Amino acid sequence: MAAPNPTDDRPRLLAIVELGGYPNLTGLYRRLGFDAEVVPSQRKAQAYLKGRIPDVVVAEYNFQSDFRDRSSNLETLMARLQRHPEVKVICFYQPEYQEKLAGMQARFPLFETIPFPVDQDRVEATLLRALEA
Repeated sequence: MAAPNPTDDRPRLLAIVELGGYPNLTGLYRRLGFDAEVVPSQRKAQAYLKGRIPDVVVAEYNFQSDFRDRSSNLETLMARLQRHPEVKVICFYQPEYQEKLAGMQARFPLFETIPFPVDQDRVEATLLRALEA
């Protein structure tokens, strides 16, 4: 992971790609002007957040029925981000888990939710809204 450049005023985006199943959006993030960091796990995301807070997080909601006290690793991230309500979280989700995601959203607000299959145009429009907000 590259060290942050304090003179770089580009908006920061953290993308957490755990399972994938959608196009690589890194080019889109950079084309829109984001300083984008892509990590493969919530654990790596937590490490990233120790050193910097992004403007936008793009993550997957991956329902886990075996968790005792939560439905997804995304809840751990959202709990940490409660201290940073300015961070806009965009979440990709499987439509069959929409009800579970809604339960999590009742506790942790998300900027936008986008169902699979992920539409790159919708992601772009959402990111542009996030930049304006």
